[in-house]
Amino acid sequence: MLYREAGDFKGSYAADIQTFPIKGERYLFWAFVAFCFLVVPFLITPYWEKSIIVPFLIWSIVALGLNILTGYCGQVSLGTGGFMAVGAFACYKLMIAFPDLNIVAVIVLSGFITAGVGLLFGLPSLRIKGFYLAVATLAAQFFLVWLFNKVGWFYNYSASGQINAPTRYILGVAVTGANAPPWATYLLCLSFVFVFAWVARNLTRGRLGRSWMAMRDMDIAAQIMGVSPLGSKLSAFAISSFYVGMGGAMFFSVYLGAVEVTEAFNIDKSFDALFMIIIGGLGSILGSFLGAAFIVVFPVVLKNIMVGGLGWSTDLAAHIEIMTIGALIIFFLIVEPHGLAQLWRLTKEKLRLWPFPY
Repeated sequence: MLYREAGDFKGSYAADIQTFPIKGERYLFWAFVAFCFLVVPFLITPYWEKSIIVPFLIWSIVALGLNILTGYCGQVSLGTGGFMAVGAFACYKLMIAFPDLNIVAVIVLSGFITAGVGLLFGLPSLRIKGFYLAVATLAAQFFLVWLFNKVGWFYNYSASGQINAPTRYILGVAVTGANAPPWATYLLCLSFVFVFAWVARNLTRGRLGRSWMAMRDMDIAAQIMGVSPLGSKLSAFAISSFYVGMGGAMFFSVYLGAVEVTEAFNIDKSFDALFMIIIGGLGSILGSFLGAAFIVVFPVVLKNIMVGGLGWSTDLAAHIEIMTIGALIIFFLIVEPHGLAQLWRLTKEKLRLWPFPY
């Protein structure tokens, strides 16, 4: 077996606590990363880009952000769609105001602007928690969508209320707009996900992440131990909103190219993100990716099987798709309430002891 621990000795504490402590697992991970960066760009098609891979990558970074807030810090949020809208409109205004600004800088700055908005709406978390905080963030969702609809400055007083992403280039290659090649948009999204997933992994394993988890597990005990609720909760809201804002910016500029806020960032987006981290696994970086794959990729595969393979009508396939996904969500939550990431962890534990799994 490739996944073996025997003979893989650790000579330092840093080696013992690394993300992939088993040598074979590290090799497999870096081989997968090399395949994604060096091989997939030559194989990707417009259909795979727009229907599967790019939306999966964007939703992965959104799920990462929400998982930092809800999974690691224990602050329930139903305002993800609104914060995605903040990132999208911040990206639009930056692209219009600074036409020479690099798209990477635009996306990152959109994340910082969203982080500021997230800090503002995170203030109630210092006084309320649980379902009351969920209602407060739900109010943020409705308020932000209403604001972007009613204030014409945000969409440059367009008669339709729709915003359109101008074409932007990196090294002479378009990464936004209708003429952007699939491999370019894919590599842009993949680079963002790879870098910020690495950042999130290190944040959650450091002092800040431990303060989030202490606040999540028992806030009173955490305060007695010296953990600041102000710093922990607001930093979680800010960093979470930063990730969600970048996801919203890429959702608008790289993926859709044009959005209308009521349709693109409604309450359904907030629930989609919440389902992703619940199904994938709360408090897990891997769970964010597994949840995004389940909510984004699995319905596309199921529809292709029913419509393309079996020849069923699209209406029938849509209803069966909703029923199947709902049934699978219930099944996974019953079988493993800690999500798909926990199933993967249990599988790895069995592989470590193979051929004698317990």
